[in-house]
Amino acid sequence: MSTTVLDPDAPAAEPVPPPNGPRARGTRLLLLTAVFICAACGLVYELALTALGSYLIGNSVMQTSVVISVMVFAMGIGSLAAKPLQRRAVGAFALVEIVLALVGGLSVLILYVAFAWLRLYMPAMVAVSFAVGLLIGAEIPLLMTLLQRIRRQEAGSAVADMFAADYVGALVGGLCFPLLLLPAFGQLKGALVVGAVNAVAGGGVVLWIFRRQTRRAVRLALSAGVAAVLAVLGTVYVLADEIEVTARQQLYRDPIVHAETTPYQDIVVTRSTAFTGRQDTRLFLNGDLQFSSVDEYRYHEALVHPAVAGKRSSVLILGGGDALALREVLRYDDVERVTLVDLDPAMTRLARSFEPLVRLNHDALRDPRVTVVHADAFTWLRDAGPRYDAVVIDFPDPDTAALAKLYSVEFYHLLRQRLGPDGRVVVQAGSPFFAPKSYWSVAATIGAAGYRTTTYQVDVPSFGNWGYVLAAPGGAGPPPRLRLAGDAPPLRFLDDEVLAAAAVFPVDRRPQDVRVTTLMDPAVLEYTRHEWQNY
Repeated sequence: MSTTVLDPDAPAAEPVPPPNGPRARGTRLLLLTAVFICAACGLVYELALTALGSYLIGNSVMQTSVVISVMVFAMGIGSLAAKPLQRRAVGAFALVEIVLALVGGLSVLILYVAFAWLRLYMPAMVAVSFAVGLLIGAEIPLLMTLLQRIRRQEAGSAVADMFAADYVGALVGGLCFPLLLLPAFGQLKGALVVGAVNAVAGGGVVLWIFRRQTRRAVRLALSAGVAAVLAVLGTVYVLADEIEVTARQQLYRDPIVHAETTPYQDIVVTRSTAFTGRQDTRLFLNGDLQFSSVDEYRYHEALVHPAVAGKRSSVLILGGGDALALREVLRYDDVERVTLVDLDPAMTRLARSFEPLVRLNHDALRDPRVTVVHADAFTWLRDAGPRYDAVVIDFPDPDTAALAKLYSVEFYHLLRQRLGPDGRVVVQAGSPFFAPKSYWSVAATIGAAGYRTTTYQVDVPSFGNWGYVLAAPGGAGPPPRLRLAGDAPPLRFLDDEVLAAAAVFPVDRRPQDVRVTTLMDPAVLEYTRHEWQNY
């Protein structure tokens, strides 16, 4: 006697294989494979939403928290909403997967457009996260019903099989996103590819498995839906580059001459003569302005030269993959070796090969004294290595938890192991005007790690007032003197008088009560340079 319950849409009863027969086992394996693929796709959608938010908005903890919490909540709603659909589980599941493939595949595009043109990123992110979570949640009860229609088994065993496939699929999806999809396709195209896979696996496979148990009209309608979704996703894929360029250009005042998304960040270079009357090349990382070629010398002279006023035969640069800080270091002939540690190979490759940037950094990365290391600076410092006379730290602003660790007490403790006894460290610490609590938190954190500190600030017209912290190891004794070396090369901006004035803060920018940053309690910046630029 058959134990399979046929779909109510079926025209007539079909012969059913024995519960443990080869056909039932093969069909069940095929369905579990579809579960595996759909789970991988679902996790990729989740990761794509959180990664995009981190790139566009910063504050990755907030972005991740909102996406995950909204999606999990919506999954519960989706599971409840799917209960009435279990009588028509085949058609309902295929329809859910078709819609999920469309929404998930277009999710990155929808949010990018909402950010670039509508300035409604957060509402759009919540709406898209809810829609994706709702559809993923509806899968579970429908899949349970489909599994039982192939072969009846105890609820516990069915749940174990289904969740095993689901969780393994999530593992594969989670690994494929950073290791395969981002490098090969980028965020926008990667989501479209995953949507297409989702449509075929969720809609097509299920329709194939249950083709004899579903009315012909239903099969044709759902198959047309799968084809339509694939056509939409394919069309958007073909137009993706043009769409991305057009949307990205909305975010920047000047024409974009280079743009790429790496596993670590979104890199954009713009060039224009509209406002200054001369060529202005600007670098943005994740939307945050890093420099303008018109006045970057102010920033980099103030960053580098106070740090190399003492011993400097060996210099360590952490961050600074654009090689502009390196250019300033190499102006001293007695510098014998420089190690530059930057996480992203794409950034140093751009600094070595992109002609406007090469001219700006004087082709510094090809100097034989320079060694480039692509590594996470925190991890790299944990390994034993040579000591340096001077350290220049030019990280992006700490607007994510991942970057905040590079401004933590633990990080500066590790740095002391690489610093010579008379060494000096300089840290770009953000804006005392736009983000005073963040700036003074960096200074307090360096002091808490056992350094003597001197704070100073200069004006850089392209992104406003900017602050630095000069530090020397040893908690006792006077703070390091803010000065230039006697043999400093001719500078366009700095001299000793400017440095003396830079150490004086107006009343409204003086030290505040702030907390020290640690790995367990990161102080994440609330604003980005992109927002400051539009202030």
